[in-house]
Amino acid sequence: MNYAEIQSLLGKDAENLLAHTCTVPKKGLHLPSSSWVDDTFIQSDRNIRTLCSFERILEHGRLKKTGYISILPVDQGIEHTAGASFAPNPIYFDPENIIKLAIEGGCNAVATTLGCLGSVARKYAHKIPFVLKFNHNELLTYPNMYDQNLFGSIKQAHEQGCAAVGATVYFGSDNSRRQIMEISKAFEMAHELGMVTILWCYLRNPGFKTKEKDFHTAADLTGQANHLGVTIKADIIKQKLPTNNGGFKTLKFGKQTEKMYTELCSDHPIDLCRYQVINNYMGRMGLINSGGASGDNDLQEAVATAVINKRAGGMGLILGRKAFQKEMKEGIKLLHAVQDTYLCKEVTIA
Repeated sequence: MNYAEIQSLLGKDAENLLAHTCTVPKKGLHLPSSSWVDDTFIQSDRNIRTLCSFERILEHGRLKKTGYISILPVDQGIEHTAGASFAPNPIYFDPENIIKLAIEGGCNAVATTLGCLGSVARKYAHKIPFVLKFNHNELLTYPNMYDQNLFGSIKQAHEQGCAAVGATVYFGSDNSRRQIMEISKAFEMAHELGMVTILWCYLRNPGFKTKEKDFHTAADLTGQANHLGVTIKADIIKQKLPTNNGGFKTLKFGKQTEKMYTELCSDHPIDLCRYQVINNYMGRMGLINSGGASGDNDLQEAVATAVINKRAGGMGLILGRKAFQKEMKEGIKLLHAVQDTYLCKEVTIA
């Protein structure tokens, strides 16, 4: 997919997304590049093995040597029930097809569960970087609750040959402080064993949703979740694309200043996303946005999300349901379209 095709796909939103200049200038950001590890990540206290693991991820797939990453995440079998997740395409009940989709789709890595990786590790661990998603919510507890429980260990990830581990913290939930401490300790061990750490920085609190807006995707709240995530030494933050702002002001909690909403941000989607990036230590730790649920306009939505993330200074996209809930050929096509957006030199940093 070239620049003209991206413009055509974005339609009436093309000029707004492709010509915008951000409120926070790009100068001072730590941006993805072919020498990301040498220029930025090497300044951290991560050990040599972790540097090598990050480089391994960046050197794999269609986006190799760009500094950008495309990850296929499939943990929905636990998070959203296997039946609901795989009914659109039941071949993905077999974990081997998940790995095949990631490989054929040109991804930098595949992120999935302990059982999925364990069932095919000897065949595929050396063919694509593995990311063990080691904690999950599950929907068999009645009534449902907002919590994350360990389904695997850092030692198991190491034994499976994983390049990275991933975890979720439900910031704002009743159990968030326990989760923060739990994942902080797990990430410390992961780094000791030489693995990259990825944190799903999600918000969960019924109070964050009003009759007018759902502030679970507010830039100010998600940005602060990101900042807490990098504080416990997440190397990459996975975050939902922000859709609004002013959560702290409307809900009347936390600390805020008007400059957060004027000098550091605007209502433009790329500015909202840049606010997430600057909370990742000005991009020293990469921001990958999630692709969201599958729907009727998946290709357009995925490419638009990639444009917003890239122009904001993000590191890539982690896209699952939009890809694996389709026939494999269509899923591969969608993943390639997202990657083409990051490969397109005309889509520049805003």
